[in-house]
Amino acid sequence: MQQTLKKLDKSQVELSVTVAPADYEKDMLAAATRLSERAAIHGFRAGKAPYEIVKQNLGEIKILEEAMQSIVEKNYHAAVLAENIDTIGMPEITIEKMAPGNDFVFKAVAALLPKVKLADLSKISVAKKDVTVDEKQMNEVLENLRKMQGKEVVKEGAATKEDKVEVAMNMTQDKVPVEGGQAPKHQVYLSEPHYIPGFAEQLIGVKKGEFKEFSLKFPEEHYQKHLAGKTMDFHINVNEVYSIEYPEINDEFAAKLGQPSLIALKEILQTNLTKEAENKEAQRLEIEILEKTVAGSEFDEIPSVLLTAEKQKMFHELKGSLEQQGITMEKYMSDIKKTEEEIGQDFTERAMMRVKAALVSRQVAKENDIKVEKDEMDKEIEVIKVTYENDPKVLEALERRDVLDTLAATIQNRKVVAFLTEKIVK
Repeated sequence: MQQTLKKLDKSQVELSVTVAPADYEKDMLAAATRLSERAAIHGFRAGKAPYEIVKQNLGEIKILEEAMQSIVEKNYHAAVLAENIDTIGMPEITIEKMAPGNDFVFKAVAALLPKVKLADLSKISVAKKDVTVDEKQMNEVLENLRKMQGKEVVKEGAATKEDKVEVAMNMTQDKVPVEGGQAPKHQVYLSEPHYIPGFAEQLIGVKKGEFKEFSLKFPEEHYQKHLAGKTMDFHINVNEVYSIEYPEINDEFAAKLGQPSLIALKEILQTNLTKEAENKEAQRLEIEILEKTVAGSEFDEIPSVLLTAEKQKMFHELKGSLEQQGITMEKYMSDIKKTEEEIGQDFTERAMMRVKAALVSRQVAKENDIKVEKDEMDKEIEVIKVTYENDPKVLEALERRDVLDTLAATIQNRKVVAFLTEKIVK
């Protein structure tokens, strides 16, 4: 491997790395094995096909593409060590040349670790709040559990505030159908707030088969920007009216939830609610501790690569959160009428805070000799392996250096927060 170093502005460097074919031969062999495990190669068991056979069946460029990540990671870290530079965050990688049997060439723009002058921890104070679970919270949880066991029964007559109504809904604006405003089986619980204020109230008193029209204004903060703050016309056909029968909260109710008595159920809820409240308080403390420590610390110029990487991370977090709700990123961006770049701009302030918090955590660890021991890593890895034992992608990722580095950083951050909590929380 050969590398050259070029200094850039904003505390960044560019590494140009050249890897000879002989130096990435092992990566190619390992990649061929992985490919043969996933691809059915006639005459060979999974993972047992020789390199030349995999090459003949899939092509050597396919093997090189599979090996690319390990080649880059391994040689990037080797180049950083060779140049004796202290980098932070994930580098921006550009592949310059990638052809089987030839030099593998890539460039990495990396952020140099900015210097941090830590705040005087003795002058920072964060007050811990008492964690209590009152009877009102307990009753709210019991009531929610009770509602989950409610039975819906078709009802004759007019809907009351305690009922559920199923309607065929059609929204229009100026007599033109609104995109996404048609719902043939829209369920509305009349006792609960609707996302369109006033909608549930309009359905009180309706009967099965009834048709009703009315107009309502969408909230200004509605996530679909083409609807936010707009007045829409609603055309409603009532499909069905249901009354909801709820069980009494007693020992029989507790038994249906797998508990011997109502007292036992309340004890479990008390424990769970207390733990939840303690976790929320711990999260609040961590945020306040880091915010105050960051505010009192001094930083060198923050590299743009570091800020960009944090924005990308936040973007992927948002994408994952939306996908869990069944919303695509494309749909979300269309609704809010923003591009990925504009969303990234919105992240700037929060991303800078997260970057500085990470730098503070790293500096605290350095100045106070807070390290991640091998047994701590082994324990964390074992927990992940047990949790994801049926997910080969996760298990395979645990072999990658960047994943292990991220895991180590997570453990270290946890230890740093515990250290700061002991020093700062009163």
